[in-house]
Amino acid sequence: MDEAHTVFMQRALDLAKRATGRTSPNPLVGAVIVKNGQVIGEGYHQKAGTPHAEVHALNAAGENAKGATIYVTLEPCCHWGRTPPCTDALISAGIAEVYIAEVDPNWKVAGKGVRQLEEAGLQVHIGLCEQEAADLNEIYRKYIQTGMPFVILKTAMSLDGKIATASGESQWITSEASRQHGHQIRDLVDAILVGRGTVERDDPLLTTRLQDRHGQDAIRVVLDSHARIPTDARIFNPESDAGVVIVVTPSAPAENVAGLQKAGAEVITVPAADRNRVCFKRLMEILGRREITSVLIEGGGEINASAVTAGIVDKVMCFIAPKIIGGREAPGPIGGDGFPNLSDVPQLQRLRITPMSDADFLIEGYL
Repeated sequence: MDEAHTVFMQRALDLAKRATGRTSPNPLVGAVIVKNGQVIGEGYHQKAGTPHAEVHALNAAGENAKGATIYVTLEPCCHWGRTPPCTDALISAGIAEVYIAEVDPNWKVAGKGVRQLEEAGLQVHIGLCEQEAADLNEIYRKYIQTGMPFVILKTAMSLDGKIATASGESQWITSEASRQHGHQIRDLVDAILVGRGTVERDDPLLTTRLQDRHGQDAIRVVLDSHARIPTDARIFNPESDAGVVIVVTPSAPAENVAGLQKAGAEVITVPAADRNRVCFKRLMEILGRREITSVLIEGGGEINASAVTAGIVDKVMCFIAPKIIGGREAPGPIGGDGFPNLSDVPQLQRLRITPMSDADFLIEGYL
């Protein structure tokens, strides 16, 4: 029977994954209701403000839910938010037993939902497929515990660590498969962040372009201390309904700011850090308050270096192409002054290496 429990929880996890990138600032949650060894209802949370996974599953099960067992990937909520408490719904429906993959890290829940279910006489089991459930909601976990976005630093480079040639040519080092995977990552995050240099050099759209399905565009965030981005840049794309946020420091000229606002951008002022650059930690706090739970950094070497040095990066995704570019002046993915001592160098943990087609590799890890 233990194997059957795992199968049902795995089904709940698979359901939760269907809404990846669509539930922010809420978590990904799936639920499966089982009676006499048969699935009688299932569902997943599809979007913030809509019914939770447990409610979808209960609606599908109907009156058969009485005396049944539910498998849910995250502790059911026990408070009023945008929707009613799921614990009340489970109790009212007569659910007899609950398997929960992980306790909700949100302080508004954090074990309170479990206690409410147990006090109502339901049998509650915690921890089935816990690690997989935690990994599924790594963005939510970081955001709900700190109020700061989960930050992914993505870069693409040659085998010898170059992101462009000495002359500045960078399109394209990696394969089409790697670039499509990059668009899949864009489809999952709330915001994409680059620096002014990337906008001026590459003039990117920063939109999500998937071959097999429609994707969603993330908010475009551009660091530009002095508000010098040209107003005809392609990020000011009227075909995308994702906003453009230009982040400046207090030294940005008012006339420059006004020009960007006229072009359709929202301009926010953030205190400067060293060398009059935007303070990354302060910016993350501001974005967090706006319920931006995830940020994908696609900048050049200086932006990447500043982000790593500021300690805001949670995850690194590096695409590596089997090419040798060479050149003393060819830039690498991390610029800045670097770390003087090897003992201070950040090291990636929980590494995963994935072969891409056309011989590229993706290396992922956590800081």
